[in-house]
Amino acid sequence: MDKNSAAPGEDVLPEEDLSDVKYDDSVVFILFWSLAFVVFLQFFTRYVLNNSLGWTEEIARFLLIGVTFFGAVMAVRKESHIAVELAYRYLPRRMRQALQMMVDAVSLIFYAVTAWLCTEMAGKTQQKMVSIDLPKSVVYWIVAFCFLGMALYQARVMWRHMRTGTSRLIDPENYAVSTANL
Repeated sequence: MDKNSAAPGEDVLPEEDLSDVKYDDSVVFILFWSLAFVVFLQFFTRYVLNNSLGWTEEIARFLLIGVTFFGAVMAVRKESHIAVELAYRYLPRRMRQALQMMVDAVSLIFYAVTAWLCTEMAGKTQQKMVSIDLPKSVVYWIVAFCFLGMALYQARVMWRHMRTGTSRLIDPENYAVSTANL
């Protein structure tokens, strides 16, 4: 429906742009709704049935870890991690480019080193989860996998910034959100 076909006085909502949603975002979606279900189940059994299920708290914790780290992978892919943009606006463009490359390199190194450290930790963890019979290393392997994903996406982002010479921080005026789309 466009603005011309709306009845007088009727507000028309703009269509949602879902072009940046990818297949790996579905993992976050599934984990989030699984977490919501487990937390609701925990609430319901504790306060309504007055007989809490013991495993819900631990599983909710691990699902939250999954949502956090798979969401971080998604944020690296979309370049939507927080950044302090104020300082960039007052620097010359060449300085902004140099800072962007430095941020990209430091981020890539951080993600790669953390993936390696999580892999080391997962390999050394022998402990089992309390409520279910799974090794705790599963959680560390998932976190290591997420950091590897962040490192790969960061390498791609860094390559794009070097190839194009621009980014949201280098040329903020090109990436500004217009009020016409709000």
